[in-house]
Amino acid sequence: MSPRTVSEAYRLSQPVCRDTPVVFSSPHSGRLYPPAFLDATALDARLIRSSEDAFVDDLFASAPAQGAPLIAAQLPRAFLDLNRACDELDPALIEGIVRAPHNPRISSGLGVIPRVVSQGRPIYRGKIPLAEAEMRLRHYWHPYHDALMRLLQESHRAFGQAVLIDCHSMPHEAIEGHARPGVPHPEVVLGDRFGAAAGREVVERIEAAFRAAGLRVVRNAPFAGAYITQAYGRPSRRQHVVQIEIDRALYMDEARIEKTADFPAFQALMAGVVAEITSGLRENRALAAE
Repeated sequence: MSPRTVSEAYRLSQPVCRDTPVVFSSPHSGRLYPPAFLDATALDARLIRSSEDAFVDDLFASAPAQGAPLIAAQLPRAFLDLNRACDELDPALIEGIVRAPHNPRISSGLGVIPRVVSQGRPIYRGKIPLAEAEMRLRHYWHPYHDALMRLLQESHRAFGQAVLIDCHSMPHEAIEGHARPGVPHPEVVLGDRFGAAAGREVVERIEAAFRAAGLRVVRNAPFAGAYITQAYGRPSRRQHVVQIEIDRALYMDEARIEKTADFPAFQALMAGVVAEITSGLRENRALAAE
């Protein structure tokens, strides 16, 4: 069994033998909802989960068996969004915040402390204290990102490069709305910020792993990557980040937020993808020297 670290902020599953530069991160699959948060929300127990990347950590659970660490959030995205900068604070939600320059994520209610969940549903009945926002950042945001940075630094020291797989899911309706007439909608979207977050050969190897599993893959549209790809993707320094968005309809009932009967089969398919990604990038000195 792989060693596991569990903190307030994250669960970290380490391989027995770490032999690949790849690190897997699931920042939106947390499902521990603090009772005080549930008491404060205006939403019911199902709607509050609507922005959660439910079960994504389970889809990538085979990573440690393939030599790669997997770090996953404990707390949910509705409570704290780990894929936002810690200074993306929403003055419409948090007391005492001075209005900052225009930021479309904050304006839409999707700052580091979200104001809304999917379809713009308000999370709270009013504002929250600044001290509460600061507590969430201190206890959950910073520990997660500190741990993530350590993992990337360890990969870089051991292998000459680091490859972060930023694991997410997307609502089926979101990707269906971007499909071209007569063309089947993509099932996986890879985001590398149009080449700014990862080297070409790294992205090609990851894309090939999904295509070999029979999945339809596109790049950067409609999801090119958010804070994590922007903050950590430094291909010129041999630190690569690729965001992966998977169509939720492949493995879950979105309305009920439940795994479908097909979940075990899709999880097994994803285990094969993980194995292909890790083996394809394992101690690849050509990529390290790219």
